[in-house]
Amino acid sequence: MAMKNPYQTYSNNSVTTASPGELTLMLYNGCLKFIHQAKKAIHENNIAGKNTNIQKAQAIIQELMVTLNMEVDLSSNLMSLYDYLNRRLIEANVKNDAAILEEVEGFVTEFRDAWKEVIQKNRLIQHGSAGGKA
Repeated sequence: MAMKNPYQTYSNNSVTTASPGELTLMLYNGCLKFIHQAKKAIHENNIAGKNTNIQKAQAIIQELMVTLNMEVDLSSNLMSLYDYLNRRLIEANVKNDAAILEEVEGFVTEFRDAWKEVIQKNRLIQHGSAGGKA
């Protein structure tokens, strides 16, 4: 029996044990990674690499769109922003435009940072209410 790759095992475990909030954070981080790789591919004139990585970033944005709870008021605003980012990714892919990718990267970084702050505040509240001091 072949031994599993320890990194792959860790990666699978981190996804299966993550909270919904942590999964969203992972999606934002993954999107940023693929945008970074797409920008690098544009600079290296690697059209296939650019296309693959932009499509991966698009898939993540589309996943974020699908998982929105549309009963929450903020979700309709996020849906519009995600739709805009998805269209900009398509445009960046067609035009080989790293500047558009930087624009999208800026938005995703802001979303990620805000989401990380929400998770951290939520942890403080949970640990504080559990009787311990944060």
